[in-house]
Amino acid sequence: MTHPAFHPRRSRLAAAAALAAAACSPLAVQAQTASDPVVITANPLGRADPARPVAVLTGDVLLLRRAGTLGETLDGLAGVAGSGFGANASRPVIRGLDGDRIRLLDNGAGLVDASNLSFDHAVAVDPMVVERIAVLRGPAALLYGGNATGGVVNAIDNRIPRERITGLSGRAELRLGGAASERGGAAVLEGGAGGLAWHVDLASRKADDPRTPRFTPVADGEPLEPATRVRNAASDSRAGAVGAAWVSGGGYLGLSLDRMDHDYGVTVEPDVTIRLLRERAALAGEWRALPGPLSSVSLKASRTRYAHEEIEGSGEVGTRFASSGDELRAELRHKPLAGLEGVFGVQTERLDFSALGEEAFVPGTLTKSSALFVLEEFTLGAATFSAGLRSERVTVSTDGDAPEAAEPRFGAALSRSFSPTSLSLGARFDLGGGWQALGQVGRTQRAPAYYELYADGLHLATAAYEIGDTTLGLESSRHVEFGFAFRRAGTRLAVNVFSTRFSRYIALRDTGNVVTLPAEAPGEPDIEVPEYRFEGVRARLVGAEIEASTTLPLAGAPLVLSSTLDLVRGDDLDRKEPLPRLPPLRLRVGAALTLGHTTVGADIRHAARQGRVPATDTATPSATVLDLWLRGRLAALPGLSWYAKLANATDELAFNAAAVATVRGLSPAPGRALSAGMQWRW
Repeated sequence: MTHPAFHPRRSRLAAAAALAAAACSPLAVQAQTASDPVVITANPLGRADPARPVAVLTGDVLLLRRAGTLGETLDGLAGVAGSGFGANASRPVIRGLDGDRIRLLDNGAGLVDASNLSFDHAVAVDPMVVERIAVLRGPAALLYGGNATGGVVNAIDNRIPRERITGLSGRAELRLGGAASERGGAAVLEGGAGGLAWHVDLASRKADDPRTPRFTPVADGEPLEPATRVRNAASDSRAGAVGAAWVSGGGYLGLSLDRMDHDYGVTVEPDVTIRLLRERAALAGEWRALPGPLSSVSLKASRTRYAHEEIEGSGEVGTRFASSGDELRAELRHKPLAGLEGVFGVQTERLDFSALGEEAFVPGTLTKSSALFVLEEFTLGAATFSAGLRSERVTVSTDGDAPEAAEPRFGAALSRSFSPTSLSLGARFDLGGGWQALGQVGRTQRAPAYYELYADGLHLATAAYEIGDTTLGLESSRHVEFGFAFRRAGTRLAVNVFSTRFSRYIALRDTGNVVTLPAEAPGEPDIEVPEYRFEGVRARLVGAEIEASTTLPLAGAPLVLSSTLDLVRGDDLDRKEPLPRLPPLRLRVGAALTLGHTTVGADIRHAARQGRVPATDTATPSATVLDLWLRGRLAALPGLSWYAKLANATDELAFNAAAVATVRGLSPAPGRALSAGMQWRW
């Protein structure tokens, strides 16, 4: 890669169980207005729980919010932001945590890509073909491991049908416009006869460099020429899948094959593009109404191949990342026993990772994990109590330097083993009158990721020389959360407050040292970059989320008013300074008026100034963005939905405090832009 400038989750347990079932039985959801949260009416234990911090996007809500990346699609939900590395690479940030502390799932199975390794690596999920996205805020480690310390995002489609399909059905979607002049479309076709159900989907999206308000880009701390577009942020993606299942009243068993190709520019490197490919085979099944002590058994297995190449302006491949991953997961729900209801299961995962090229800063690694988990609930009157435990065994091995390496850097082959254990206790109380309260305490442990252990090299996305620590121990945290919710007669209120304290938080810290690298060409000066090391530090995050909505009947035209407020504050207790890249205080106020088949709405989103930053970062100014939108249906064609949206109507210049500093000054939020789309279901 060339180098013109260096840039760089009743309790939360029940909510985690709800996500566990999302890929094996349909969640009953009711889409309301775009600003009113989707109501979940089912989880694996058959409980409704409005107080849990879960959001589900589906139907017209998802149609309006759908964006080019998973992070951008979810950004603005309570407690959820996007990492925002340009227009093409944005992972969800939940309650201030990102990377390997947020578990990304594809139909309940782990997502294999390289987006956790580097901010400029895209998430290998195409939002165009997703039917629902479920987001769990807060620890879900009991069911999904230590990588879910901050939460879980599950992208759900119907590539393996889970219910009978009779005849032919499908949907087609078209999207145009926006700041990046998007041209996107997707088509899904499904059919079945007897017990056989099948699914086919195709999607394509192209986008140009996004337009922005006029700003002065900053690269490597130096201002560039004023601009009105984000440089090198165009993209072109294609995706497709086929799947089939045998479905009966007692369950289903199916298989799917999918592929995604994504070519996109890397904003921090004006001449570099990434060519991404993901191929996945998945098997899933569920058997219900079983004789004996078990009421249901579900099984998921998947094999994923992922690769991406970083292409120089000359067309040469600079660095190639490749991963192959296998996962097997079984969940068994037992019938009520002495008042207890619950699920238990086993999960195994294998991830083989390699990076080839002069700028590979991580050696080839192999990560293997196995886990046993259990979740039980007990109801006593108006109270429901829950307890869960997960025990894992994780081994992270490195190949070290290749025998023919010209410049040995990673040392000899090495292997580390870890035994994380996570547990949680929770209680939920139905207080009557539409009120619920919940509380939960727990401990989560996470094994260090391969790059936290073995990195040693220049990472262009962070503009730093990153060094892992092979002696790192388990990342360990304790959390506590309290919440209450009210729902009645069109009014909803939910409040959650939480605290997470890490006895060991694996942080990438600036050591204060400078690493000198040789010049790229004769006669050029040597390159000096800061040295960053992965270290275990004491840390604490505290925060709150408030969601409220009410419906006012105005002469037969319902007006929905809604608002969301969230705040997270994090501190490195060793250095006595803030943790980096935390979203600021955010407030959203929305209104939506329905007139017949049409709804007109407005949302005002305010992000306060983020001045609590470590010494190596700079403050992000406040911004207030106004979005105006219309959506509706045609009476003559009940299956046709449409929308039009004027985003950032006042053309406000806004920067993302959750983005790494390397790209923040190069990629502000998009400027004023009109987009439109339609979806036809039959």
